[in-house]
Amino acid sequence: MSYLKSTFRHPQSPTNALGYTQANYEGALSTLCAGCGHDSISNSIINACFELALEPHRIAKMSGIGCSSKTPAYFLANSHGFNSVHGRMPSVTTGANMANKDLIYIGVSGDGDTASIGMGQFMHLVRRNVNMLYIVMNNGVYGLTKGQDSATADLGSASRKGVPNMYEPMDLCELAISLGSGYVARSFSGDKDQLVPLIKGAIKHNGFALIDCISPCVTFNNNDGSTKSYDWVRDHKEATGKVDLVPLEQEITVQSPGSDKENITMHDGTVIQLRRQNENLDIHCRESVLTALEEAKQNEQVLTGLLHLNTDSKSTHEIINTSDTPLNQLNESDLCPGSAALEAFNQSLR
Repeated sequence: MSYLKSTFRHPQSPTNALGYTQANYEGALSTLCAGCGHDSISNSIINACFELALEPHRIAKMSGIGCSSKTPAYFLANSHGFNSVHGRMPSVTTGANMANKDLIYIGVSGDGDTASIGMGQFMHLVRRNVNMLYIVMNNGVYGLTKGQDSATADLGSASRKGVPNMYEPMDLCELAISLGSGYVARSFSGDKDQLVPLIKGAIKHNGFALIDCISPCVTFNNNDGSTKSYDWVRDHKEATGKVDLVPLEQEITVQSPGSDKENITMHDGTVIQLRRQNENLDIHCRESVLTALEEAKQNEQVLTGLLHLNTDSKSTHEIINTSDTPLNQLNESDLCPGSAALEAFNQSLR
């Protein structure tokens, strides 16, 4: 059996505004289990970056340890990347972001990497509003260590080991909203039509953006008793609305003037177009979203879509007023202005 990925591409493959084909955004051949939801998420990232016409060399892929953290090898082969220590991706990403804010940071993590060993770092990453997209490939188990329940496993949910989980789960969306994240969404690896626009919107958002993506583990957590299996999520998925990203200056034609629709302008002028099914859900209001998430839990539903959006949020660079020039581009005269500048500064403090 060959494990080499074919390099053949149709000569008339579609190209984006940069002239790139989708192949320019792909990576190595996946070694994950066949049918793993993580591969579907990787493909959605590829599609989103292709459709946004992002330059691969302007993207930095960050990850920790786990099945999910292997996936950056499977997309954006021509981008920067750093595979960090278990649970430590947030601090490494923060440091890289402070040094070079001109890159687009896409962090990929798992429910164990985020909600267990990395929980402390994740919380501070959110509250500092580091400008990045953080995708949690959430399967409810530790896939690399044979399927133990993770901190996001639902109460009473049983993996293939057969023992129902006895503990309350962590809800990463609720946590991110309570800590001030300006973009919070939840999706399902098997729902590409919803996930790709959510990724595009998250990349365009100024500040920290979280997408908690349910991603069934076909080896340890895709059985009848699991609330993160393909069948269970499909049967219990409740979408907050249909989301799409409308590029800047593209004419928006309203097909149904009487529908409940909202056009939300992002910082760079792009617009998220949201058609809401639930009239009671106000995505700009934390209390409304948190209530909706709790109600969904009581009804055994997985609430997906764009859950919370705050276009006025400030990224870390705006909060602490960092240099307009990325730190990695500062020269010696910028970093060491001399004794006269130091003395003037000391005088200003006296």
